[in-house]
Amino acid sequence: MPSVPWLEVLFVFLFSGVLPSHPLQEVHVSRETIGKISAASKMMQCSAAVDILFLIDGSHSVGKGSFERSKHFAIMVCDALDINPERVRVGAIQFSSAPHLEFPLDSFSSQQEVKAKIKRMVFKGGRTETGLALKYLLRRGFPGGRNASVPQILIVITDGRSQGHVAVPTKQLKERGVTIFAVGVRFPRWEELHRLASEPREQHVLMAEQVEDATNGLLSTLSKSAVCTVASPDCKVQPHPCERKTLETVRELVGSVLCWRGSRRSDAVLAALCPFSSWKRVFITHPATCYRTTCPDPCDSQPCQNGGTCVPEGLDRYHCLCPPAFGVGANCAPKLSVECRIDVLFLLASSAGTTPEGFLRAKAFVKRFVQASLSEDSRARVGVARYSGELAVAVPVGEYQDVPDLLRSLDGVPFSGGATLTGSALRRAAELGFGSAARTGQDRPRRVLVLLTESPSQDEVAGPARHARARELLLLAVGTEAVRAELEELTGSPERVLVYAGPQDLFRRVPELREKLCSRPQPGCRTQSLDLLFMLDASASVGPENFAQMQSFVRSCMLQFEVNPDVTQVGLVVYGSQVQTAFGLDAHLTRAAVLRAMSQAPYLGGAGSAGTALLHVYDKVMTVQRGARPGVPKAVVVLTGGMGTEDAAVPVQKLRNNGISVLVVGVGPVLREALRRLAGPRDALIHVATYADLRYHQDTLIHWICGEAKRPVSLCKPSPCLHEGTCVLQNGSYRCECQDGWQGPHCGNRKWGSGSACGAWQGGGGQGPSDLLSPRDSAEVRV
Repeated sequence: MPSVPWLEVLFVFLFSGVLPSHPLQEVHVSRETIGKISAASKMMQCSAAVDILFLIDGSHSVGKGSFERSKHFAIMVCDALDINPERVRVGAIQFSSAPHLEFPLDSFSSQQEVKAKIKRMVFKGGRTETGLALKYLLRRGFPGGRNASVPQILIVITDGRSQGHVAVPTKQLKERGVTIFAVGVRFPRWEELHRLASEPREQHVLMAEQVEDATNGLLSTLSKSAVCTVASPDCKVQPHPCERKTLETVRELVGSVLCWRGSRRSDAVLAALCPFSSWKRVFITHPATCYRTTCPDPCDSQPCQNGGTCVPEGLDRYHCLCPPAFGVGANCAPKLSVECRIDVLFLLASSAGTTPEGFLRAKAFVKRFVQASLSEDSRARVGVARYSGELAVAVPVGEYQDVPDLLRSLDGVPFSGGATLTGSALRRAAELGFGSAARTGQDRPRRVLVLLTESPSQDEVAGPARHARARELLLLAVGTEAVRAELEELTGSPERVLVYAGPQDLFRRVPELREKLCSRPQPGCRTQSLDLLFMLDASASVGPENFAQMQSFVRSCMLQFEVNPDVTQVGLVVYGSQVQTAFGLDAHLTRAAVLRAMSQAPYLGGAGSAGTALLHVYDKVMTVQRGARPGVPKAVVVLTGGMGTEDAAVPVQKLRNNGISVLVVGVGPVLREALRRLAGPRDALIHVATYADLRYHQDTLIHWICGEAKRPVSLCKPSPCLHEGTCVLQNGSYRCECQDGWQGPHCGNRKWGSGSACGAWQGGGGQGPSDLLSPRDSAEVRV
């Protein structure tokens, strides 16, 4: 039997197009030093008489992307060259299968012209014939150059994968006095780059992919020969450890696989094990030394205080990125940040429930606020009071104008322990905390009481809070999650409560507190398109007086919106013994008309059902046929006392599923569980203690409405299609696919010849048979 050679089974797996996620040349220095290398590359200048020729690889192995990066590197180098016929001349040759002169050295006399020409260079493709390009230079010299009368510098930008020999022409060019820089692109072969580069090779081999680093390295080497200089004599060229990587394909034995040999005779097959191999790409690391120029910068002296980060801007300028509690002033020093005219009284819980550690945290927070926010020119005056069973004003408002004196006084405020009577302290602070000679009218500054506590109150707080607000005090509170609900009730709004999770989180609340101290109510979203519906509980559980307060609250909110058919449309539904649309979305075209109609909304009495009212809104108000606009955000605000909401969870979810936002404003001393369910997963709920307190929640309500007005919407929610037509989104518009027997843009017209089609068709606009659509026709509507 003739012998048959073994058949080796070979499995080959190649990673194609793999790009490294890390640089192919990396200088092992700190991030600050990398920043200095980058900055120094922009401060170096070459003004000596020198001829610089770029020899740029335009072959297929480099590719168009790396060719563009090569051009970018050349342009970055040109930024440092004083291009002038008497000083620096620049030329460029692109090579692949053959060299191509892009422009000689004597073509352009300015930096802008050279850079523009390099940008216009077009990738040619072909083989990598580096040797031919070097021989071209040996025959013709530097095109347009000054021969050997000035230094000649050749910058070869290539991947080092030449298909010819480069050693001999490279040696001959060096013997003629040409200095050669070898700059790698893509996945370079460093061995060939080292053969191309002049001595010392470590200083003449670079990587174009790291543009600023490569530019620095090239200019650093030229500065040793006095060709280039740096702006400061303190700048120095220093060696740094670095490594270079090459992407190589290697073969790796994985294991063995069953194979066989045999002949044409069926009984002459012999099984055996054959090697199983794979090919993979790996990075080969080459340790090296990189020489780079670094310059001292103003951040070396660490001028930024209080943990600020220094960012250099040239040799002698810098700016500081400051921590949140400090301004953006020079060196992050404490500076004036609270620019409004206010009197602030910090009310610190000093009870046993707060603990001495919690009291010290509160004092530290006040001290951080004072350091970060006040100065000699500040228009804000600060006082501090502590409380447990009694109130004690430790630092009267405005007593200390000098910040160090105020801080020393804060250090002396003692912890007292005892009961946590927040309500009593709040009432006393409102009466005594701001002095007895308080000015009135426009001459009086805004007065703010800031409560800091970690312990729930042991007395009632709602009444004292109303008393404080009646004295025109703005109430803000800072506390832990455990007291959030109480603080929201006390301040009248979740927007006026700052909750922290730990000591460091507490200090991060300083900027937020500063912002709230000087914030004023902002107008509503006047330019946002919105379909807005108010649904008021007019049942007997509310009563006529409280219903009137609801009306007044809604009227006040409406002053913040621009009512017209192109911006905000407003509707009103009331419910009690029945559900009634007081006026639809498109009923009134001006704000004045809406305000009048709201005043005339009827009080109904009887037992109310929020679920029935929400279904009425879904079916008969928030529809395209009743004035709702496709593609416009839609919001429903429900104001209720909480009774009759047990059946509302399913209807409210039906509205939300149809793209309509729902906010519940629940009024009453106790928050009913049914209202929590009504709020939904996004917690769209505002809890108000009494109807008289509604006015303190106007900012929160308007903020929510404006937020909903900015949410993305679907043109098909709610569906504009009638008679069970299907809305289909298409290219920024929608179309209605109609059921059998219906047609028209919104499926609103009966189809000719179906049922009572004759009468319906004639009343639908007099379309003739030629206008009919197919049984499942669709009409596209652009919005």
